Amino acid sequence: MKIKKGDKVRVLSGKDRGHEGEVMFAFPDKGTVIVEGANIAKKHQKPTQQIQQGGIIDKDMPMDVSNVAILSPSDGKPTRIGYRVATDGSKVRICKRTGADIDG
Repeated sequence: MKIKKGDKVRVLSGKDRGHEGEVMFAFPDKGTVIVEGANIAKKHQKPTQQIQQGGIIDKDMPMDVSNVAILSPSDGKPTRIGYRVATDGSKVRICKRTGADIDG
């Protein structure tokens, strides 16, 4: 999975299409991500020891990684991700549109 925690992404499909936010959690084994402020569901929460106040809460739900695109660091438009090997031998993610490094 090419999208990681902390990446700025744009939602491409679904009820929150066009929403931009940061990836809070990434689940590579399931192929899903949780984007802050997107795909929010209402959950009935029972009071517990940790959560004293019960009621209806808003919860960010996971969405498939194919429904989001990472934003290019240079111009802020959605792009695909590629890889290149740096001079020190590490693998670096690059922007396919502009060729700029995403991390590193």
